[in-house]
Amino acid sequence: MARYTGSVCRLCRREGMKLFLKGERCFTDRCSIERRNYPPGQHGQARPRFSDYGNQLREKQKVRRLYGVLERQFRITVREAERMKGVAGHNLLELLERRLDNTVYRLGMATSRSEARQLVRHGHFTMNGRRLTVPSARVREGDVIGLTARGAKAARIEGALDAVDARALPAWLSLDKSQKTAEIVGRPQREEITIPIQEQLITELYSSR
Repeated sequence: MARYTGSVCRLCRREGMKLFLKGERCFTDRCSIERRNYPPGQHGQARPRFSDYGNQLREKQKVRRLYGVLERQFRITVREAERMKGVAGHNLLELLERRLDNTVYRLGMATSRSEARQLVRHGHFTMNGRRLTVPSARVREGDVIGLTARGAKAARIEGALDAVDARALPAWLSLDKSQKTAEIVGRPQREEITIPIQEQLITELYSSR
């Protein structure tokens, strides 16, 4: 499967904001945005000028990189969001938030979405009592997320849970740190996504194709 293997800090610099792709490092002064807040490359410090299409493309790339989704999978998710009732842009963000790897990250069981994706693939998590290794699996209200026997002993998960109080837990999630289990108690809300995203630009980009 294709995947990005380069420096993820370059991705944040390209989008001009923190995408929190490096976990705890993003909260320190070692973050690349703090040091070099301009796009990578020899022309990075020039003032970029984007057309309407360029702005739409940049917004799409930002959201793709934030959630770690490849182009084909992202396009399928956009089409699914357009078929749902309500605002297509809000539907898109809800579908992305309900991914299992993102849910694990939101619960504070991983320091980044890429780490959460790896932990899920290695079989450290269960959903409703069944071991699940598909990061793109979607959670629903009433689902219970737990750890396998291996996951309960994983030092990376333990370390992430110790610092979970430093992050605000979304209202649609409920976490029991002592039992290392979580329950989906609602649906993701648009206002809970604090990173500035103009989702209407993404839907406009795909509707024009």
